[in-house]
Amino acid sequence: MIANLRILFVAAAFLAVSLALLPVQLAAIASGHGLMRRLPRWWHRMMCRVIGLKVVVHGEISERRPLLMVSNHISWKDILVLGSVADVVFIAKSEVRQWPVFGWLARLQRSVFVNRTEPRTTGKQISEVSRRLIAGEIVVLFAEGTTSDGNRILPFKSSLFGAASAALPFSPDKTVHIQPVTIAYTGIHGLPMGRFHRPVAAWPGDVALGPHLLRVLREGALEVDVVISDPVPFAVAANRKQVAREVETRIRTALAAALRGKLPR
Repeated sequence: MIANLRILFVAAAFLAVSLALLPVQLAAIASGHGLMRRLPRWWHRMMCRVIGLKVVVHGEISERRPLLMVSNHISWKDILVLGSVADVVFIAKSEVRQWPVFGWLARLQRSVFVNRTEPRTTGKQISEVSRRLIAGEIVVLFAEGTTSDGNRILPFKSSLFGAASAALPFSPDKTVHIQPVTIAYTGIHGLPMGRFHRPVAAWPGDVALGPHLLRVLREGALEVDVVISDPVPFAVAANRKQVAREVETRIRTALAAALRGKLPR
């Protein structure tokens, strides 16, 4: 009974907040007002509170630009988590655009949709990401290319760093700063989250979204650590694969520390 009431409360709060902010965001996008970058952060913060996501941030986001934020990917909740930490835009796979509710939200967030199955569109998509970076926006890349089980980091796809390469010629110092960010779901109802409860947080690609979403809403009270590491400079002479490996190593190390409870509180 209580779990069902929680779901109703979250649904009502989602509709109330979203419908209240929707016309403001649409107007900001239409006019190009800077509010279109800041408003999603307010929405994400409110939704984290409503759902019960307690986000603890370790480290600081770099003030250097262009800035590409590279993160591991565990669940749809990662969008709420990172969106609550900074004014960001996401690189998303093209099929997300068609998802009910989530696709609508992604468009309002001004996400860049990438279709990896059609090489002829790759250049245009990379150019759009590059344009966002040069404009000073923080772009988030989930370099694994899919979601994991939350206990490990999947191999990074260095090809996804192509947008950073495209932005290099337009950067004032001919450098794009790549900041590793690690997401770790570490607690549930005030207790450490072990492997048994990790499926509550993780959303691997073969798990249906509906049942997983309902389970998260019923549980609530999830603790999330976000570890922001020092940025890795990506210059003209840098090797893309080496940079991808360096970023992957930092995120892998941070995830291991978070899951073992080694982060400062």
